[in-house]
Amino acid sequence: MRAARKIRIHCPISLDTFKALLTGNLAAIESDPTAAKMLAIIRAANPLGDFDLYRGVFELSLGMEGFTPTARAQPTEGKAGIPALSPTAVITTYVDAGADRGEVLAALDELMRAHPWEVPVIELSDETIRLVQRCE
Repeated sequence: MRAARKIRIHCPISLDTFKALLTGNLAAIESDPTAAKMLAIIRAANPLGDFDLYRGVFELSLGMEGFTPTARAQPTEGKAGIPALSPTAVITTYVDAGADRGEVLAALDELMRAHPWEVPVIELSDETIRLVQRCE
C-alpha cells in the first residue's frame, strides 16, 4: 500500500462545459478556461497526481456550488444578497505522503493563484490515506 494525501479542487466550469460533460463529451473539460488551468498544474512537473508509472492522475466529478455573496464580496458570479448556483467540477488528485513539503506547497500555491474564486475551495487532507497497489 502507498501512503498518500488527497487534494480536492472545487473548480467552477462554464454551463456549456457542464452540459457537454453530461452528454458524454469528456474532452470538453480540456477546453474549459478554468478547468484547463487546474489540469495543467496537476500535469506539470510537481508531486500532484504522481503515481510513479503515471503522472497527472486525477478524478473528476460534476456538481454545483451554492453561495450567497455578502455586500463585502467581489464574486466572480452572482450579486450581493442573492443566492447563486455555479456548475462545478470537483477535481481530486493525490500526493505521496513523503513528497517534498516545499514542492507540494508550491503546487498548491499555483492552484490558488489560478483559481478565479475570491475564496477558493481547495482541500488538502490532514489524514494520510492508503492507496492499494498491486503486489509484484
